[in-house]
Amino acid sequence: MEILFAASEARPFFVSDSDGVMTGGLPAALHRRGAAVCAVLPLYEDLSAYWREKLKFVVSFTVPVGWRNQYCGMFELHWRGVTWYFLDNEYYFKRPGLYGFYDDGERFAFFSRAVLELLFHTGIEPNILHCNGWQTALAPVYLNLYYRRIGKFAGMKTIFTIHDIRRQYTAPTGILEGTFGIGRENMHMLEYGGELNLTKGAIEASDLVSTLSPSYAGELLDPAYGCGLDDFLQKKRRKLRSILGGIDISDYNPLTDPHIPSNYGIDDVSGGKSACKKALRREFGLAEDRAPVVGMAADFTEDRGLDIVMPVADEMLDLGFQLAVTGSGDEKCEKFFTELASRRRGEAGARLGSSEALTRLIYAGSDIFLMPNKTEPCGFRQMAALRYGAAPVVRETGGLSDTVRENSGQGNGFTFSAYDSWDMLSACLRARDLYHDGGGGWASLVRRAMRCDNGWTAAAANYMDMYRRVIALS
Repeated sequence: MEILFAASEARPFFVSDSDGVMTGGLPAALHRRGAAVCAVLPLYEDLSAYWREKLKFVVSFTVPVGWRNQYCGMFELHWRGVTWYFLDNEYYFKRPGLYGFYDDGERFAFFSRAVLELLFHTGIEPNILHCNGWQTALAPVYLNLYYRRIGKFAGMKTIFTIHDIRRQYTAPTGILEGTFGIGRENMHMLEYGGELNLTKGAIEASDLVSTLSPSYAGELLDPAYGCGLDDFLQKKRRKLRSILGGIDISDYNPLTDPHIPSNYGIDDVSGGKSACKKALRREFGLAEDRAPVVGMAADFTEDRGLDIVMPVADEMLDLGFQLAVTGSGDEKCEKFFTELASRRRGEAGARLGSSEALTRLIYAGSDIFLMPNKTEPCGFRQMAALRYGAAPVVRETGGLSDTVRENSGQGNGFTFSAYDSWDMLSACLRARDLYHDGGGGWASLVRRAMRCDNGWTAAAANYMDMYRRVIALS
């Protein structure tokens, strides 16, 4: 089976959010299942010198973008059994950062069309085109409109993965021809609610649509979560599939992780984790005492649940917790946690910004990892926290519901259902009580957490089964 995997980011090359963790891990896992996998990414300026010097130029060609043709240079490298193609156009990608530019629609129209055009310059004939996120959403549309009658494209099946339904690209209908190169007679492919919606177009054009969480797939059909596409997804629900995502367990491994001060494994947790906790406390200015440390590593955005943490942060500290927070984003959140750390020295610490080393230290040094998200399409931080023996406290939504379970003597963390400060605090208190219980219950919970298998092996097997099923469709 040959798979062409298209994404706008992938670890370890480019990561802006959990999307890149997911798209970075799956291709190699599919290779281990016996698939021939080629993955395609934009060649952003942000690619590090380490990876850039490994690139090999393959060919250049032109790509139709609206009324014009644009240069595309194709480079390749081989990593973990996967051929990675990087598509270069300095006008679109030689700028710092991945997204958030005024011309993102045009940039990723170019990329989506280039994903298809590159097949004229390689020997691969994919059975599956697997597209990820709105940035690749036009590829299935272009395939159906302009390439289906060409030999190697004729039998290709398409899968579009929705990573986060909130991330949609919409635009006025007037740019359909000039920017996207699609005639008005085909506007129905993209038009939704009086404007162009690329995610809608991908759902319409793809053979199957997948999510990275079974619970999230169900939530997308709810107006509260569907971000305006719930009604359309209801109509297309026969296409909808869900396969739980994962993390690279060889990377997120406390036994070998070079980012943490002391390595440890499931058979010898206490010594190494205690050393990491001490280092975490030093880093965040927390006092040495019996309090469980609650860690948070998150973007300071409205969906991360910080608005239900802030009203009870002082109560948490009064009730015997310590708090270590790293992240950046919303100015109000940054100011709150900075002032909390200053006002409650020794009990709370905050580090604005983020780094891989600091995030790994929070996983390894925290007793509790807090994710009170309003919504979560899959989530990898709770999976990483489990791997490092930090008991997650999560809201029951999306991928958090699928990976964290609270069940006395059998669970791997603590959960709450209402998007409410006091419901969240109650779950934290249940964690605190078990932590202080002294009967071995906390140590057992930590071991259960670390035994959780959230790697890509099972997910890759499920994807391979989905690919076989979609290939069999007439």
